Amino acid sequence: MSQSSSQPPAATQAKDQPFVVAISSRALFDLDNSHQIFETKGLESYANYQVQHENELLKPGIAFSLVKKLLALNENQAEHAGVEVILLSRNSADTGLRIFNTIEHYGLDIVRAAFTNGVSPHSYMQPFGAHLFLSAHGDDVRAALDAGHAAATLMPSAIQGDTTSQLRIAFDGDAVLFSDEAEQIYQRDGLDAFADSEKTAAARPLAAGPFKPVLEAIHDIQAAYPIEENPIRTALVTARSAPSHKRVILTLRNWGIRIDESLFLGGRSKGEFLRAFGADIFFDDQRVHVESSREHVATGHVPHGVANRDRL
Repeated sequence: MSQSSSQPPAATQAKDQPFVVAISSRALFDLDNSHQIFETKGLESYANYQVQHENELLKPGIAFSLVKKLLALNENQAEHAGVEVILLSRNSADTGLRIFNTIEHYGLDIVRAAFTNGVSPHSYMQPFGAHLFLSAHGDDVRAALDAGHAAATLMPSAIQGDTTSQLRIAFDGDAVLFSDEAEQIYQRDGLDAFADSEKTAAARPLAAGPFKPVLEAIHDIQAAYPIEENPIRTALVTARSAPSHKRVILTLRNWGIRIDESLFLGGRSKGEFLRAFGADIFFDDQRVHVESSREHVATGHVPHGVANRDRL
C-alpha cells in the first residue's frame, strides 16, 4: 500500500543544501534492449551482455533532457545551493561501468552512485540527502513513497523534453503536492460532497503531500532570480475547478510558495494543456491523467493516495 496520507514527507529542503535528485539508470538512458535480455534470459545473461557492450554508448532515456536542464542550473552565477543528480541503480558496479562510460561521454556532472545488484536502491535516498527519486521500476518508487520520499515512475514516452533552455515542471495537486484528504472525500462521496467540503474548508490549508519538499526546493532556487529571467517555471495542473480552487491558492500562500501558472481544468484531459505549457516533466497520481499526459510530455506516475490503493 502507498504511504499513508497522514505520514509527513521524510525530507525537507534546507536553503544551504542542494536540491538532490536521484535517478535510475533506466530512466536516464535507454536500456530497453538489455532489460529485455534480463527479463527473458536472466541476470547472468544480462550481466554478460552489459560487460561485452560496456564500450558501446547508450542512447538518452526519458529523463535525459530533464537531467541536463537540472545540471545546467549549476552553471548560472546566481546565489542558490545548486542541484545534484545521483545515480541509484539496480545494476552491479561491474555492469554499471557502461552507464558511467555513457555519463562521461555526454559530459553529465554525475559523480555519486549506488549500485545494488538487483536490490531496490531507495534506502540510499536518505544518506544521499535526495529529495526526489525518478525510476522506471514501479516497486522501487512505491517503496520510496512508503518511506516518506517523493518518487515517481517515469512512463514510456517518445517525448524527449522541450527544446528551450528554461526548465518547466508541472505538478498535479491532490496526492502529489497536497495530501489526498480531499480526494478521499471525492472517491467516497462524489463530486458534490467534495465541492461542499472544500468550500467549507477553504481557509484551512491542505496537509502536505509527498512532493511538497520538491516544490520547496525548486522555489528556493527560483528565489535567486528575477521572475522575468528565471531559469525554472512551474505549473499546477489540476482537475479541480471553482470554487474548490480557493483552498489550493490559500494553501500555497500559507506555505509561502509561488507557482508560476495554475490551471484548474474542471476534469478536462490534461495532455494538451501540458504541451501548451511546455512541461519537461509532469507528476500525477492518477493513471487516467498519466496516460493522457505521456502522449504529450514526459510524465511521472506518483502511486500515492486513495486513487492507487486498489492497485497495490
